[in-house]
Amino acid sequence: MTRSRIVAGALVIAALGVGVVVTQYLSPDSAGERASLHPTRSAPTAGPSNGGSALASDQPRRSPGDSTPAPSGANPSSAPASPPPVTPPPTGAGSHFPGGLLIADHGNGRLLVVDDTGAVLWRFPVAGSVPAGETFSADDAFVSPDGKSIVANEEENQVIVRIDIATEKIVWEYGDFGHAGSGPGQLSNPDDAYPLANGDITVADIRNCRILEISPAKQIVRQWGETGVCRDNAPKTYGEPNGDTPLPDGGMLITEIDGSRLVRLSATGQVVFDIHVPLHYPSDAQLLPDGNVLVVDYSDPGRLIVVDPATGSLVYSYGPSIGAGKMDHPSLALPLPDGTFVLNDDDNQRVVILDPATSTIIWSYGHDRKAGTADGYLNDPDGVNVVPVGIFR
Repeated sequence: MTRSRIVAGALVIAALGVGVVVTQYLSPDSAGERASLHPTRSAPTAGPSNGGSALASDQPRRSPGDSTPAPSGANPSSAPASPPPVTPPPTGAGSHFPGGLLIADHGNGRLLVVDDTGAVLWRFPVAGSVPAGETFSADDAFVSPDGKSIVANEEENQVIVRIDIATEKIVWEYGDFGHAGSGPGQLSNPDDAYPLANGDITVADIRNCRILEISPAKQIVRQWGETGVCRDNAPKTYGEPNGDTPLPDGGMLITEIDGSRLVRLSATGQVVFDIHVPLHYPSDAQLLPDGNVLVVDYSDPGRLIVVDPATGSLVYSYGPSIGAGKMDHPSLALPLPDGTFVLNDDDNQRVVILDPATSTIIWSYGHDRKAGTADGYLNDPDGVNVVPVGIFR
């Protein structure tokens, strides 16, 4: 998503100005919640907010209580191989992602690139991909702007890595593998590591309550927040940030677990908006081309909302509590050019496309509530990235 600032994949859509029209879609459960959404700081000189929320978890997205990722090659399910359930399989000009969709299959310790029909175009790791003595288990993964590498964050392993696509090897790593910390070269539950066009990487260092920009030489060249100070008081401090989406204007969209807040910063670090959203556990907010914000609730039942940061009103809300459309801990949703949203429904073991015009799931990869390693199966998929054409096909 951006770096000087445009990252390939999800935010390329926004950077190119593709219109994602969602403002005319308002689900029935949105109206009653308009009053609970309230901007509190629209200027960088405003004072601190009211602090944390009792609804916000004090655990990062991959807490010890969550499912533990299996080592590469492990088999968490004996489910037989079967064709991926894709409904329906778009083709040609109607493809949702003609370049493919990158999935961070966290529980299986792998990355997959799939097309609309569910065919696997690329997978990682292979023999020799990972340094000796280490395992691989990515929470999120994003293709670099030059299309040559993938940056992935591994929360439990406390590292972020860069993978060379051509050789399928980890060629760069930051963090003390297996050890959390706040000292030089250390991270504590790193999340959403984005590759930037200048070669740097931004990462939300959740437990340390900071966001870092790290150079290829492994130097911290910029920091947002104060290490170890976990309070919502942008732009000085942040409450467990788990999202750090770079924006085309050089700014950043920060998602805070503590207090359920979304903060947009300008390129110079000034607060553009700072709003509370009515979610238990907001995750990985994305700025839409029309200026609204897309964010999901990492909860059960899960929820997806679009909010107008200028007025604080809900533009769209989706979150069934029962039925096949019910989500279980979704952690990232991205806009597609046709106005739909692709998101990973982590604990339902699937990635889906939601059409806000009808509030229906129109495509899925994975078997609902059935984890597995065979093609067509996923295990706690925790990240998605829309891949530009020309990298994998």
